[in-house]
Amino acid sequence: MKYYSTNGKAPIADLNKAVVKGLAEDRGLYMPERINKLPKEFFNNIEQMNFQEIAYTVACAFFGEDVDLDALLDIVNDTLSFDCPVTKVKDNIYTLELFHGPTLAFKDVGARFMARLLQYFLRHGSVDRNDIATNETVNVLVATSGDTGSAVANGFLGVDGIHVYVLYPKGKVSPIQECQFTTLGKNITAIEVDGVFDDCQALVKSAFMDQELNQHMKLTSANSINVARFLPQAFYYFNAYARIKALGEADNLVMCVPSGNFGNICSALFGHAMGLPVKRFIAANNANDIFYKYLQTGKYEPKASVQTLANAMDVGDPSNFARIINLYSENNQLTPEATHHRITNLISGSTYSDEQIKETMRQCYKETGYILDPHGACGYQALVDGLQPGEVGVFCETAHPAKFKEKVDDILGIDVEIPARLRAFMEGQKQSVQMTKDFNDFKQYLLKQ
Repeated sequence: MKYYSTNGKAPIADLNKAVVKGLAEDRGLYMPERINKLPKEFFNNIEQMNFQEIAYTVACAFFGEDVDLDALLDIVNDTLSFDCPVTKVKDNIYTLELFHGPTLAFKDVGARFMARLLQYFLRHGSVDRNDIATNETVNVLVATSGDTGSAVANGFLGVDGIHVYVLYPKGKVSPIQECQFTTLGKNITAIEVDGVFDDCQALVKSAFMDQELNQHMKLTSANSINVARFLPQAFYYFNAYARIKALGEADNLVMCVPSGNFGNICSALFGHAMGLPVKRFIAANNANDIFYKYLQTGKYEPKASVQTLANAMDVGDPSNFARIINLYSENNQLTPEATHHRITNLISGSTYSDEQIKETMRQCYKETGYILDPHGACGYQALVDGLQPGEVGVFCETAHPAKFKEKVDDILGIDVEIPARLRAFMEGQKQSVQMTKDFNDFKQYLLKQ
C-alpha cells in the first residue's frame, strides 16, 4: 500500500515511511491510496467472531501488504489483551466501553499498535537507511490534551530504540491523566507547556518541518496524525457492530463519537468506507464546536481552543479534519460544496456546554445508574437528542470516569472508585520539563538531547 499527503505536494510513501515520519514533507497527513472493501461474508458472520479475530481481519486489509501476516497477528493479539464490551444504558442506547486497556482510555489500542508496528520495522531492517539507522534512537513527539499522552507513554514504555516526548498543556489535564505520563521515567519525558493543546500540537508539527532538528535526531509522531495510531481504532467500530448484531439490533445503527482531534471518528469513517454497515455517525463536541459549525455552514474556521470539563476534546483546529475532507472529496476531486454535501449526508454534529454536560451526567446517573465521564456524556446526550424512531445508537465511553474523579465526584455527589492500575500511577513522583509555547525554546531543548 502506498500513502499520499493530504496537501498533495509530498512524495508518495510506503507504510514504513508513513509510520516512521508521521507527517509528510509538505505538512500534510498521510492517506492510503485506496481503502480495501471487506467481503460480504465477513459481515455475515462477524457476530460469531471475537474482538481479536475481527481486528486481525481489519488489520490485514489495512496493513497486510506491508507486514508479515504472522507478525501482524502477533501485533494484534499483543495490542488487544482486553475486551471492549457493549453495555445497554437505556432503551435503544448502548455504550461501547473503550476504557478497559492499560491506561483506561480508548487510545490504548492505537498507541500500543503503533509501538509494536514501529518496532517491527526497526527489527526487520525494512526502514530506509536514509531515514533511520536501526542502531539510532527514534524520537516520538506527541501532543496530548489528556489521554493520548498516557496511552502513548505506556504503549512505548521500555521499547528499545525509542524515546517519547509527551507535550501537554500546563494545568489543563486531570491530575490522574498527568500522573500516567509524568511518573514513568525510563524512555518517557514529559514536557509541560505553558499554553493550550493547540500550542503543543503546533510545536510538534513545527519540529517535524525543521531541517536542523531532523538532521540532529530522528523524529516521528504518535498523535492521531500518524496512520499507525488512528487506523487501528477502526477495530472498535467493527467490534461494536458485531456485538449489536448479535443482539439483533444492527439494522439501523448510529455511531456517536465524542470528538476532539477527530482521529477516533476518522477511523470509524474509514471503517464505513470498508463496508461497515453503520447508517450514520454523530460527532459530539464540547464548547469547541469548530466541526459542528462546519457542518452547519460549510466553512471551516479554526480558532483557539477553550478549556472545558471534557478536556481531552479541547481542540480548536482538529488535525484529522484534513483527512475527512480528503476522504469525501476523493482527494480533492470534488468541489467544497459537493464534499460538504457528502459529509453532512453521513455525519451530523452536536455541541454541549459544561453546564449541559453536568446535567447530562446527573440525569443519566439518576435514571440508569450509569456513571458517565464528561466526554462520554457528550456522546450519550447527542443520541438522546438525535436518535430517530427505529434507530439504535452506540456512543463511545472513551475513558474510565475515575480518570476525572474530582469532576465526576463533585457533579454526581459520589465517590468513584479508583481502579488499582490508576492508583499505581498516582504513587509515582512527577518528573516534567517546563517549556514555553515558543518553538525556538522547544527546538533548543531538543538540540541538546
